[in-house]
Amino acid sequence: MTLTGGRPATRAGSPPPDRRLSAPAPSFAHLARLSDDTGLFEHARHAVVRREHGYCTDDVARGLLVTSREPEPTGAVLRLAECYLAFLTHAQDARGAFHNRLGHDRRWADRPGLGDWWGRALWGLGTAAARSPAAWIREEALVAFSAGAVRRSPAPHAMTFAGLGAAEVLRRHPTHAAAAALLADAAATVGTPSAEPGWPWPQPRLTYASAALAEVVIAASQLRHDGPLLDSGLRMLAWLRDVQLRDGRLSVVPAAGWGRGEARLRHDQQPIEVAAFADACATAGTITGDPVWDVGVRQAVGWFLGDNDVGTPMWDPATGGGYDGLTPHGPNLNQGAESTLALISTLQHARRWS
Repeated sequence: MTLTGGRPATRAGSPPPDRRLSAPAPSFAHLARLSDDTGLFEHARHAVVRREHGYCTDDVARGLLVTSREPEPTGAVLRLAECYLAFLTHAQDARGAFHNRLGHDRRWADRPGLGDWWGRALWGLGTAAARSPAAWIREEALVAFSAGAVRRSPAPHAMTFAGLGAAEVLRRHPTHAAAAALLADAAATVGTPSAEPGWPWPQPRLTYASAALAEVVIAASQLRHDGPLLDSGLRMLAWLRDVQLRDGRLSVVPAAGWGRGEARLRHDQQPIEVAAFADACATAGTITGDPVWDVGVRQAVGWFLGDNDVGTPMWDPATGGGYDGLTPHGPNLNQGAESTLALISTLQHARRWS
């Protein structure tokens, strides 16, 4: 996420890399640099944490997600997961809603709500409940997930993120009734593809993390007998893939979004879009067995390694941090939590072919 006030730091691009480059292993070094014993700081100037901007549930939840995805986490990664889980359980109120913003003074700056942060909290908790190698983390995460899963948000993205957490829980606990109901409601909130050939997306505009909407429909088709048709989610994802390819490389919809009938802008591209696309392609590939979706994962990994519109890497190997956005002149060199988490999440999927 780009900090407001001030121009982003950029670096000139370089020639597009060889698309056969192998992916590095995910590094948690910068994530640890951005974390303390309370949670995960949201912003950084270059690689230096900006404590004055505090923490947010949005990012801490994504931190729990990526640390829980590690099949053999180190002790340091497991301690990060513990910290993030404790933050989320502290952020949750008795009715299952969540605070989002905590200042460096450890005071909440908002009231509990059901925005995107609620959905991402359930996604992180659901992933921890399903995948963490630590039994006590799985148990505590499931308790917190179950408390939040009975709530509903009017926001489609919030419901989408929560639905992805429900899908994680159902893969491990197929009879979890609250997760099943939440996943069904999330897919219904997204809707079905439009019949319009040139714009089959259910909404008139692409905004952010768009591939997640297709992914939750795909997941619901697998995990709910009365869920949407698999073809609906795959059609959404295939169209999104096609409109985001430029000369064979990934060129995601920028932060300004893109609406039906509008001119398509190229910048500023955000790492969250790439990570969402990698997630959705990995899910589609797992469910269908079609290797075409592995190509999508490779394109997402390639975007971070430099196979993008500017031909420049979108991460810093020296720190392990992800750059905050792709401008016409190169990367925004700030390495905040959202972009670093997007980098880690995407590189985790590279294990599919390692």
